[in-house]
Amino acid sequence: MTSTPNPFAGDPDRAFIWEMLMPRDFKAFATQDWSMVAPDFDEGRFFGIDANKSASPDDWKPAFPTLAIYREEWLRQAAEAARHVYKEPLVDTLLKIVRLDQIDIRGTAAIAHKKFSGDILRADGSRETLAFQTLYFCGHAGDRWRITGFAGYLFHAGA
Repeated sequence: MTSTPNPFAGDPDRAFIWEMLMPRDFKAFATQDWSMVAPDFDEGRFFGIDANKSASPDDWKPAFPTLAIYREEWLRQAAEAARHVYKEPLVDTLLKIVRLDQIDIRGTAAIAHKKFSGDILRADGSRETLAFQTLYFCGHAGDRWRITGFAGYLFHAGA
């Protein structure tokens, strides 16, 4: 696996959020192992929006009102990805084509801007193009940051 340096190494809060949303998330997804990321969520506060890759909030839907519903969709997508053989390891590709270089923190709240922009090449020559962004909402409680929700599959003009 390619080692991608954490761009927030000098900032413990942002570094933690980056590790949670980038390498840990990708490793868990590639291995279909929800248990790797389960502690990263604040189940009682969780809420997720599917923006349908639209710039218009009128098209956004409350697709994930509970963490259980999101977990089922995450596992479905992970299983779908596992059916494919990739030209290079999926985690390596995701670390190359996904950026998380903006994390805004105010007190115990944070918004992390994760941008998916690029192609995942499969061994059979086909490709899957990722062109969207997700805003992750995080809260700090106790000793760590947790994901409290997200607005995902947002239109990404830079994709």
